Amino acid sequence: MRVVFMGTPEFSVPVLDALAGAGHEIACVYTQPPRPAGRGQAERPSAVQTRAEAMGLNVRHPKSLRTPEAQAEFAALWADIAVVVAYGLILPQAVLDAPAHGCLNIHASLLPRWRGAAPIQRAIMAGDEETGVCIMQMEARLDTGPVLLSHAIPIGAEETAGSLHDRLSALGAEAIVDALARLEHLVPMPQPVAGVTYAEKIEKAEARLDWTQAAPHIDRKIRGLSPFPGAWTMIGGKRVKLVASRLAAGSGAPGTVLTGLTVACGSGAVEVTEVQPEGKPRMAAEAFLRGARIAPGTVVGGEP
Repeated sequence: MRVVFMGTPEFSVPVLDALAGAGHEIACVYTQPPRPAGRGQAERPSAVQTRAEAMGLNVRHPKSLRTPEAQAEFAALWADIAVVVAYGLILPQAVLDAPAHGCLNIHASLLPRWRGAAPIQRAIMAGDEETGVCIMQMEARLDTGPVLLSHAIPIGAEETAGSLHDRLSALGAEAIVDALARLEHLVPMPQPVAGVTYAEKIEKAEARLDWTQAAPHIDRKIRGLSPFPGAWTMIGGKRVKLVASRLAAGSGAPGTVLTGLTVACGSGAVEVTEVQPEGKPRMAAEAFLRGARIAPGTVVGGEP
């Protein structure tokens, strides 16, 4: 098929690779414009732009698709279908209608659960036992379109958003290739009204840990916000991101270190297994403790 691909972050790259590998003609790649990044704030192209240019593909990064000019350029591609995954721009109706078979979106949840911006993080933070990907026909409203197919996977007990991101990206790539191969035979299924939830954008204020909360809640927050933006707490007067964790035995006053980096919560305890001190790389808890020398009874948290 003649495909327009629309995506921006690293999550989208395996999908682009899979479409090209399956023999589809990539008419054009749409992605977000380069953004200032790093200490020098030099403009950096998106992960998709970098990959597409390495593949020799035509790349466009308009700031908007709402202008008549942008819509005419899109329509002139005469695409059979558009594949959209984590693109980041709203598609107006003229764009949705332009490809012969419309626009398909790869969404990283089992719709209608976790429509919206942060489905991977929210699924872990909510304690969901499974998630997956859906191939959805796009409508003007957010993540409301009928679903062509879905694939579910379990969420591991120590899964982070980073590891789940990678698994869902690969699963989405497999699913879209399958969907395009069987497109004429797939029956779009309207999403049920029951079970709709929204994955709101992650706010930085959410990342600070409150050790008075129950251990399962804190453990899920650490894993759900890893690697970005990273749940954090104060340890020895310094801000430390907690990157990986698991539930542990033990109890005590909230925020009290029981042993190693096992910390008492409002109920139960959490063992922190990986951290990132401010201005330093990620490291195992054991390596951090060799330098930090945190004794049992130390209280973490407090004011930054």
